[in-house]
Order: sequence, then C-alpha cells, then structure tokens
Amino acid sequence: MFTGIITDIGIVISLEHVGDMRVRIATNYDINEIDIGSSIASDGVCLTVVQTGNDWYEAQVSHETISKTNLSSWVIGRRINLERALRIGDELGGHIVSGHVDGVAQLISIEQVGESTEMQFQVPEHLSCFIAAKGAVALNGTSLTVNDVTNHIFGVNFIPHTKLVTTWGDVVQGDMVNIEVDTVARYISRLSGID
Repeated sequence: MFTGIITDIGIVISLEHVGDMRVRIATNYDINEIDIGSSIASDGVCLTVVQTGNDWYEAQVSHETISKTNLSSWVIGRRINLERALRIGDELGGHIVSGHVDGVAQLISIEQVGESTEMQFQVPEHLSCFIAAKGAVALNGTSLTVNDVTNHIFGVNFIPHTKLVTTWGDVVQGDMVNIEVDTVARYISRLSGID
C-alpha cells in the first residue's frame, strides 16, 4: 500500500528482456533498509525487489504488468517516481494507492497558469467513469486531485514544488503515463453494478 507521495526519483540503469523484463533502478534510498521481497512503487507500478546493490534495486516485471503500463517505453537513463511501501504509523499524505495500475493515459496538453501548470489527460473509455472532479487519481505514482472532467479528458494542476520533487517537470505532450483510479471509486462502481 502507498500514498502517492513521491519520496525519491530513481534512474533506470539497466533493462533486460528475457521472458519477462528485468529492470535495475538507481535510488537514493538506504539499500540496507530494503529487503528482498519489498515493494517499491516505481512510476506508480508496485514492483517487488528481487536483488539489491550498493545504490540500486532490481525488479522482475511480468508480461501482464508491461501490457497494462508504460513500462515498455522505459529506456536506460529514464527518471522515475519512487515511493516505498507504507509502514504502520506513516502519515497518509496523499490517498490510498495500491500500485496496481489500471492502464495508461495520454498527456494531451500542458499550459502554464500563473506559477502552476495545468495538464490535460485523455483516459481510456473504460476508466473514465472512475474519475470525478475533486476526486483523487494516481498518475505515474503521484497522488493528484482532478480539477475537471469532460467525457474521457480530465485536468490536473501541478504546483512548482510537485514538479521539482517528481518527474513531472520532464513530461512532454503526447507522453503516456500510468494511471490508477481511486480505490473507493472502483469499489463503489462494483457494488452499484456499473462495471
């Protein structure tokens, strides 16, 4: 379980495609505190640590995960948002995020408004019913508040601090980002028979 509050920016330092994908990510986390089997949200995708080094961890990524996320576009040198799993007693600063990505959304516009940046995303039709104005969404692992929704397009506002401590300052129009809809919205939909 995660909160969508990014605590480090990692860098992809190796990728290997042998059956599944194996990815090595450099991090500023204290490796001595990361156990094999730990979960780290990497651009919002809950990945299991299978190996560690002095300043990196490695994860094995299944074909299923690759098919639902933007991991197929990862390249060596890519910066990614990282968050360690919640511990009992940690502050829940964002919203409840599972790290189980629902799909990808496309960044279709970026506009400066004052000191903030407004971005518009187009989401697959089957996910649009889970997104509501003033509701929560996780994009590339970042907990964000939805400004507005029109059909399959929704807007999010980024303050300068968020762009500084995450990879959101790196994005360009057309980028595909990992999206996880709000868990509460998912369960309400299921209970009401909408899905």
